[in-house]
Amino acid sequence: MSARADQLLHHLCYRASAPFPESGSLEERFWADAAWSEEFVDIEGDAKPAPRFRTRMKMLWDDACLYVGAEMEEPNVWATLTEHDSVIFHDNDFEVFIDPDGDNHDYYEIEINALNTTWDLQLVKPYRDGGPALNEWEIPGFRSAVHIDGTLNDPTDVDRGWSVAMAIPWEALGEFARCPAAPCGGDQWRINFSRVEWDVETAGGVTRKVPDRPEHNWVWSPQGAIDMHRPERWGVVQFETGAPGGGVYRPDPAGPAREALMVCYHLQRNYRARHGAWAGAAEL
Repeated sequence: MSARADQLLHHLCYRASAPFPESGSLEERFWADAAWSEEFVDIEGDAKPAPRFRTRMKMLWDDACLYVGAEMEEPNVWATLTEHDSVIFHDNDFEVFIDPDGDNHDYYEIEINALNTTWDLQLVKPYRDGGPALNEWEIPGFRSAVHIDGTLNDPTDVDRGWSVAMAIPWEALGEFARCPAAPCGGDQWRINFSRVEWDVETAGGVTRKVPDRPEHNWVWSPQGAIDMHRPERWGVVQFETGAPGGGVYRPDPAGPAREALMVCYHLQRNYRARHGAWAGAAEL
């Protein structure tokens, strides 16, 4: 089912006051005005224990780009994939999902691992509605960097973690935003973030995933199911033009109507799964 409109996480995104640094460290002055998000939780929410390592994110924006930074505690930072557009979540990774107009269709996904290898794709609609994913899509002008607080692919020591920083040009997001320009102050986009974490073991100085164990999925806004492709459960990012810390979140007045429509959507899907056809009346 969908999240209640008054339960969705929200984040105020303020304007950047300096050029984006070509560094994955979030200790750069560039990020000082950006507030940390809530710590990530299990993708299923309160139904599962809290993640064993902390994850949190920051966001800024200007006329050129949306900027995303994330910090991940990790005692053994490792990664193997080096080819762009690999299935990055086969490594530990960080992921960004962006639905500019909040219609639950036409959204973007970006994944990155500790080697700064990226995967960018568009989704015309969620997989539950038939997809498809457009893997051939690329982000002109995209920039990313990774900072390792420790050593990469060395299981003989204990690391503190890794962080990522991304600059995502508005021009690349314009297709699904229905405009090529940056948002206006007060605009709200539906966005979520995910961290994939695998159980690992080491042998002969090499880190490997423990066989036959599923990944852990830790997210900013919980999905209520092991499925990131439920845009109605993503958080709300509100773009601010005033001084950092001075903004006020304005709940979407259409939120309750969106919630009611998603209830109808799920009821119809359940009905069709049982009966092979959509219901023609309100009595399901």
